[in-house]
Amino acid sequence: MNTSDYPLSEVPKTDRRGLLSSAAVLLGFTFFTATMWAGGTLGSAFSFGELLLVILVGNLLLGSYASALAYIACKSGLNSVLMGRFCFGEKGSKLSDFVLGFTQIGWYAWGTATIAIVLVKTTGLPAALEIPLMVVFGFGFCLTAMIGYKGLDWLSRFAVPAMMVFILVSLYAGLIDVGGFAGLTSQTPTDSMSFAAAITVVIGTFVSGGTQATNWSRFAKTPRIAVIATMAAFFIGNGLMVLTGAMGTLIYQQADIVDVMIAQGFVVLAVLMLFLNIWTTQDNTIYNFAVAGCNLLRTEKRKLVTVAGAAIGTVLAIGGMYNLLIPFLVLLGTFIPPIGGVIMADFWLRHKGSYPTLANVQLPDFNWFGLASYAIGSAAAYFSPILPPVIGVVVAALCYGALLKLPQNTIEADVAEG
Repeated sequence: MNTSDYPLSEVPKTDRRGLLSSAAVLLGFTFFTATMWAGGTLGSAFSFGELLLVILVGNLLLGSYASALAYIACKSGLNSVLMGRFCFGEKGSKLSDFVLGFTQIGWYAWGTATIAIVLVKTTGLPAALEIPLMVVFGFGFCLTAMIGYKGLDWLSRFAVPAMMVFILVSLYAGLIDVGGFAGLTSQTPTDSMSFAAAITVVIGTFVSGGTQATNWSRFAKTPRIAVIATMAAFFIGNGLMVLTGAMGTLIYQQADIVDVMIAQGFVVLAVLMLFLNIWTTQDNTIYNFAVAGCNLLRTEKRKLVTVAGAAIGTVLAIGGMYNLLIPFLVLLGTFIPPIGGVIMADFWLRHKGSYPTLANVQLPDFNWFGLASYAIGSAAAYFSPILPPVIGVVVAALCYGALLKLPQNTIEADVAEG
């Protein structure tokens, strides 16, 4: 495989991967501590039956959104930031580069701070080591991302099965501690949350990741593989993370599986879970940042951008990103999904399911239809009282489709084959 991972061009058919590789990388991405924390807020607000319905609906919507983008990515060989050139323009796509890159660096900062803080608390290390550990992990976790897809694949093939075993062991032990399914279903909620708000939380946990999962689904051999792997990650994998956090809260009043496993007496497994859980998401996250950065700067130097992103994320971690998770989730759920809505509408309605090759097309600096649709979709999501992520996608896509019906379609006139 080309070590640059094609940051500015399509992935050729010769470098495509099968279902095992695609699913392993994507599952490694969605196995993330923050998702469990979000699940914990649901666990204290719903009965077990209601909780399962929330998880099912929320992750089905999230998985469908990510899978639709995965199909486009595999068909075209492009990721979301490169697709952004078609629907936002050569210069206009820098908007999506910035939005997607900023959110990923925020997650990287949060993960870097999380592992340092939790490790100090778990092992009893001096609190003074938190910042040095943030520096070590901030740069350490980017190593597999620097290698590229192959590095993410190697780590995920080992880490995903191991984490799955740890989670199942913990869930089984928790089920015994609570008195089986009868004890679990008898638990009563202590907080309140509307169904719509709960769905928003579930989607918000990984809608940013779903928008950028195209970085790996574009490597799939066929669209079918891309869709299956993505649905496995975002419907099953993310759903399992939400369920794990919710059950931890129901049984132990702890959302994080690391804390739960320690309470269950699995200290060694807890530390291993902490490392694998954070690492498999961190390297994917900083990879996402690097891809967006390469498109923003129009550079092939993905490894250099990766290290620069790790440095920025480490500084943010030291600056207190750990305490900003909930506002950050709200931000992601509002302003990320409309990007995917515009991409899908542009691919199917304007390009009829097939992009021209990037090297052979001259694109306008700005696609004002796409930019306007994104702005309207974001505003609709921001002010929507129900399901902001879903509203953002639908409004952005409908708006773009409506604008394409205008008599004077200036975008098409500005696109010329090279």
